[in-house]
Amino acid sequence: MKKFKYKSFGSYFVFVKIDLIWFDSFGAKSSCTLITTKDVSILIDPGIAVMHKTFPTSSAKKIKWFLEGKREIKSALEKANIVIISHYHWDHFLPKDVYLYEKKILFVKNPNEYINDSQRKRAIEFFERIWKYFGKSSIKFEKNKKRKFEDFGEFLKSIKKDFGSYQERRKELLAKGRKWFKNRVEKWKKYKVIPEKKFKDLEIIYPEGKTFKFGKTKIKFSEPRFHGIEYSRTGWVFSLVVEEGRKKFLYTSDLNGPIIEDYADWIIKENPNFLVIDGPMTYMLGYTLNRTNLRRVLENMKRIVEKVKFEILIWDHHLTREPLFRKHTELVWEIAKKKKKKVLTAREFKFGKKPVVESFS
Repeated sequence: MKKFKYKSFGSYFVFVKIDLIWFDSFGAKSSCTLITTKDVSILIDPGIAVMHKTFPTSSAKKIKWFLEGKREIKSALEKANIVIISHYHWDHFLPKDVYLYEKKILFVKNPNEYINDSQRKRAIEFFERIWKYFGKSSIKFEKNKKRKFEDFGEFLKSIKKDFGSYQERRKELLAKGRKWFKNRVEKWKKYKVIPEKKFKDLEIIYPEGKTFKFGKTKIKFSEPRFHGIEYSRTGWVFSLVVEEGRKKFLYTSDLNGPIIEDYADWIIKENPNFLVIDGPMTYMLGYTLNRTNLRRVLENMKRIVEKVKFEILIWDHHLTREPLFRKHTELVWEIAKKKKKKVLTAREFKFGKKPVVESFS
């Protein structure tokens, strides 16, 4: 067997310091990243979850890595003054230890719209804890104002893409997706609204589609995006870009690839120096991920590697959950090697070691 040759970068310094706190390649589900600029310290998606049952190692090791990761994330939370939560899955936020958010600005996924039932329930429980800890009361819900909810799926160029023999099935799925979206809108109209809130020791902001400046540091948030394919029932997330001068960091949360071509176009247009991109769920290949959508991912990542003038691209979350992930995504690694581009998993970047799941193959 060939020796693993990647060197450790540890942290990455350009205009900022980038620390990959915990990722799937370390042995527990997470994509927690700490960005430190001259102005602010930003912790993105401070959550973690134990690996799934089919992850090829013992339960004891899974729990060990989960507990190690949680400690690292809690330590990173102490250093941050801005915390970003892209959605309400357990591997993206810590729902119970709300004291950890004290004296911070919390940019969180809007819990009142572009959200499915399970995440709405988790959000209510999370904000109830926050209100009791920081406000000494239950949530003060607000009345729902009448408004129009855009169907972002209708604006995607990918909707018009021809998928050949799969096209008829795709049309059927998109029609069902639009119907599902309309039903979601009716639910959102009836929700009691959890408002943005400024407590004495915590400020909560819903940032989708907005830009915020802290000194010379700019944080740009995307509009709500599908968690995977168009009209994914898993819900919506947001992506973000951190800028200072001409340097740019880009982070995607649960785009699963990215699968959708428009999201790849956005990454290419942003042309960041450093990227953290979540990958496809190859461990679910044949179940929630089909061959057609995997091919979409490979083509999208090929374009990103070829066209973005990045210095480092981290491709990890979701992807490094099964030992054959490189085989399933071989095209991307080959293009990166050919172009002499640094496409790495988080463990390769931070420790110079291959993902733990490859140790079992």
